Amino acid sequence: MATCEVCGNSYEKAFTVTMEGRDHTFDCFECAIHALAPACSHCGCRVIGHGVGEAGHVFCCAACAEHEAAGAAHRH
Repeated sequence: MATCEVCGNSYEKAFTVTMEGRDHTFDCFECAIHALAPACSHCGCRVIGHGVGEAGHVFCCAACAEHEAAGAAHRH
């Protein structure tokens, strides 16, 4: 059994995600998202999906991008 690197749970159905050449082991998508998904530059929530980006910043939505005066934000 593999052990989740976030919560420490040993689970027979754990899975591995390779990101930027490094392998990460998780027991659920929740832990994978917590560890690997980018955080919104305004509210801090994890960005699941395309998000909104501008000038090197990632936002969860256009409202957060506009609040941070990101200018003409675009969807990824």
